[in-house]
Amino acid sequence: MDLGIRNKRALVTGGSSGLGLGAAKSLAGEGVRVVIASRSEDKLKAAVEKIDGEVSYLLTDLTDPENAQPLIENATDLLGGLDILICNSGGPPPGGFFDHNIDDYRSALDANMLSSIALSIAAVPIMEKSGWGRIVAITSLWVRQPSPNLILSNSARTGLTAFMKTMATAVAGKNITVNTVQPGFHATARFEELNGDKVSQITSQLPSGSLGSPDDFGALVAFLCSQSARYISGTSIHVDGAMYAGLM
Repeated sequence: MDLGIRNKRALVTGGSSGLGLGAAKSLAGEGVRVVIASRSEDKLKAAVEKIDGEVSYLLTDLTDPENAQPLIENATDLLGGLDILICNSGGPPPGGFFDHNIDDYRSALDANMLSSIALSIAAVPIMEKSGWGRIVAITSLWVRQPSPNLILSNSARTGLTAFMKTMATAVAGKNITVNTVQPGFHATARFEELNGDKVSQITSQLPSGSLGSPDDFGALVAFLCSQSARYISGTSIHVDGAMYAGLM
């Protein structure tokens, strides 16, 4: 299926590994010109080697939201414009209510909510000028079903989901779509880091009996950026192999 986005220009943050890399690979595979961004130049260089297509990278630290505007500007200069923004970030430290102080929440909000908000604010005027845009934020299944041991992520990503939903309404008339994708358990370094020697046990208890693939996840992100998805906006899609038990 031709997604109709060949030669579009995309920035993927957190694009050097995991789900962000999966999204970058899928977009590049559709002929999109991609810039990936993260804090580790070594990981970025390694990621570029794994992506078939036109791809470059920018080094940035989005744990500080002040770096969002310069990143958008640099990516736009590098690509000659910006059509697609994929907001993705590594999760904050695990822990429950009794494990964190207020500064931990500030850090989580900066990295996992405010930076993506700042990226979106900077990107929309550029997309307005071209009359076309796609923004997708990778959040978490725990937005729907909060994890007792991920209170920082629950808090920050829920706020980001509300922002994206509200922004979608504001930009709908400008041919810009805004969606969030909420991953369950996928085969990423983050999942292994959080679960250690429990990975096999957790996997066996999933309805699907397997972890999600970052590449499959990336294909969904790419579809949301397609021409065919032009009427899909303001949605939150959970990708979890039937793990989530709720109806809504």
